[in-house]
Amino acid sequence: MLDRVRIKSALLSCWRKPAALELARILHTLGVSLVASGGTADALESAGLPVERTDKFTGFADLLKGRVKTLHPAIYAGILSRAGSADDAADLAKFDIRPFDLVVVDLYPFAGAVEQHKNAEDAVELIDIGGVALIRAAAKNFERVSILSRAEQYADFGKLLLVTDGWVELTDRRGLAAEALRWTAFYDGCIAKWLSRETNNDFPDYFGIPLEGKFELRYGENPHQPARFYTHGGAAPAGAAAAEVLGGKPLSFNNLLDLDIALRLPREFVEPAVAILKHTTPCGVGLGGDLCEAFKNARSTDPVSAFGGIAGCNRALDLATAQAMREGFFEIVAAPDYSEEAWKELRKSKNLRIIKFAGDLSNVSLDLRSVWGGVLMQKFDSGFPEFDNLQVMTKVQPAPEQLAALKFAWICVRYIKSNAILLAEGKRTVGIGAGQMSRVDAAHIAIWKARQTGLETAGCVAASDAFFPFRDGLDVLCDAGVKAVIQPGGSMRDAEVIAAADERGIVMLFTGRRHFRH
Repeated sequence: MLDRVRIKSALLSCWRKPAALELARILHTLGVSLVASGGTADALESAGLPVERTDKFTGFADLLKGRVKTLHPAIYAGILSRAGSADDAADLAKFDIRPFDLVVVDLYPFAGAVEQHKNAEDAVELIDIGGVALIRAAAKNFERVSILSRAEQYADFGKLLLVTDGWVELTDRRGLAAEALRWTAFYDGCIAKWLSRETNNDFPDYFGIPLEGKFELRYGENPHQPARFYTHGGAAPAGAAAAEVLGGKPLSFNNLLDLDIALRLPREFVEPAVAILKHTTPCGVGLGGDLCEAFKNARSTDPVSAFGGIAGCNRALDLATAQAMREGFFEIVAAPDYSEEAWKELRKSKNLRIIKFAGDLSNVSLDLRSVWGGVLMQKFDSGFPEFDNLQVMTKVQPAPEQLAALKFAWICVRYIKSNAILLAEGKRTVGIGAGQMSRVDAAHIAIWKARQTGLETAGCVAASDAFFPFRDGLDVLCDAGVKAVIQPGGSMRDAEVIAAADERGIVMLFTGRRHFRH
């Protein structure tokens, strides 16, 4: 391997011309000969820089209205020839081909522009062929060749060349090659995602996930863990990626995990709704005639746990709600918008992160989880089609207000860590038992949390994210005064549990659909 290589000849093929021009000026100053394709050559010539066009270099004109420009043996021999190889040198001499020491590419902007093209033919023309091939060839031959694959690299590389008088170290060439191949993998992943958008194969044998670094995080879940936030490429920003920080400190790793649920849960409801999150689990959800009432209902479930939490709203936040929020302490407030008065009120809390997010749940698709040795992938648990097929399993029928409360509880319990039991009344949660190994313990905790806060459990409804394996959990709820329960059903002891509900004189609904959240 060559420790150092001096740049003598460069090939340029760039979508964005201004950055390429600045780099080309530096290269010319250092005595580097320039070869460029099509529009890049036009830009260099217009700037008064000496440049040889690729069609002259290859002796072959561009074809297919520019689809074929750099795809020629002379180009790739100039990139791939090995240092110190007598055979390679003989081939270059035989066909009068000069080697390239630097390849400068900026691909067609497929990932950033394809969403703007409704016509498939227009989108297809954004798929770069020659540029990707140039990058791969130069990256393969990093022993001798430096590859710049994105315009964002040009300025720093130009400064480096001015300092080193045109010399590039092996470590730099290797790093540029690795970055180039990561970029083409991202680029191809965006194209594959677009091409497969109308197929029915959600889980192909090979799956490339195009991820783009959004911003650095102070640290991960703990201070000793480095972290960064990545967004999905080739699609419009969604979820936390579409959130705008209007005030307060930057978002942390844990903030983003909590924010995910704070953005999604309130949007399950049509009427004003607020969800308060703590450690990725709701500690209170409320509905109301207005947002302020919804917030007070949510906070009343567990004001102790709400301290230092995240409040997510599905309405523009007004002054009254902002004032109510400032009576406690929150890390983050997230809403679709803010009145001017509300924003000024929240800004009085210096470190409060104020998030604006106006997205919806329509583009929620794949859910990915990392495990030791691999990645799990599933479709997001979205929608509530079971509401069209609820089954009353008991002799007692639900009153209209009970049915509304049961649906509210069922929506909320989907966002509670399993095993989960949630108590609710009217338009607010009353007690939440989350993340327990035993469903009986989850029921006990939901009741205990409600009573610790001074809330009445008698007359409440309850939701269980999965079936009751025995009647014991149901008996715990009935002893606390719960009058109606919604659960998926599906246990081998369903008949025993239904009989227990009839014995206790309560309503029981089956949804036929489970909502575990691990």
